Amino acid sequence: MGRGQTSSRLFLKRKMRDITMKENIHGSFGVRVKKDWKRNRSLYIMFIPVVLFYVLFMYKPMYGVIISFMDYAPAKGIWGSKWVGLKHFERFFTGPYFGRLLRNTLLLSLYSIMFCFTTPIILALLLNEVHCKKYKSVAQTLSYLPHFVSMVVTAGIIKEFCMSDGLLNDIIVLFGGSRSALLQRPELYRTIYIVSDIWQEIGWGSIIYLAALAGIDQQLYEAAEIDGANRWNQFRYIIIPAIRNILFLNIILSVSGSLSVFEVPYIMTGGANGTMTFVIQTVQTAFNYNQVGLASAMAVILFLIVVLVSAAQFILTQARSDAKKKAGA
Repeated sequence: MGRGQTSSRLFLKRKMRDITMKENIHGSFGVRVKKDWKRNRSLYIMFIPVVLFYVLFMYKPMYGVIISFMDYAPAKGIWGSKWVGLKHFERFFTGPYFGRLLRNTLLLSLYSIMFCFTTPIILALLLNEVHCKKYKSVAQTLSYLPHFVSMVVTAGIIKEFCMSDGLLNDIIVLFGGSRSALLQRPELYRTIYIVSDIWQEIGWGSIIYLAALAGIDQQLYEAAEIDGANRWNQFRYIIIPAIRNILFLNIILSVSGSLSVFEVPYIMTGGANGTMTFVIQTVQTAFNYNQVGLASAMAVILFLIVVLVSAAQFILTQARSDAKKKAGA
């Protein structure tokens, strides 16, 4: 009898515990929020300034998107300006500049991804193979330093070097060439911009890859060497899987950043001689020609392009990840 009572009590305790767990899981949203607030109050308080920053300085200004549907006049304000619907979008798409702007922006973005994205990976792989700590520290420091130079200063220096009487032309003349304004030649402008971007960001971009490479277990390399794997196979089957997530994240950030680059190209050429991009044309349309509605429409189009490209990258990444999981299963 005593054993039966004990077992029934244990059964009731387990049942009550299961019911309590279900109530905790399926309880009201308000109760769960209160409990979570009590448990992580300090974290939520620290998070408030971040939320306020994004709301006030990122999302609130997006209210101005409606200007793209108006013939906006600063004197009349938003509500006093005339509503014109899709007039500015039609004007931009049917105008002579859309194709050229899209081509220049996409080419600059493509070259930036091809070279500025891959060179930090190469540098990180090379530094990872260096075993002399002093040499490695010196090389890392020298490659990091350009990142801390302002982009405006960098662009100004490059502009001075590329003038017809600048340092680069002096070197060209020394080897028998002729002087020319290098930045005014579209075929050279992109090369100069990409090289300067690599010089400034290659060291800084390699930091995250070096950290990921340092976390790889050395026994994996030793086992691969025993199995006869060469450097390429080690890179393909050990290094790439270890840095895959970082690669995908940096690709998305690189694409969105390269599409909206402004400071360096604007200082270098101001958009002259076929070097005009979306952002430069938007700024000049708004502030030089005082066509705020058209400039706002251009900004909306650029925003949609960035969103679509980022979404496409995310979908492809997820599809590839799901395919590998299914193959592994």
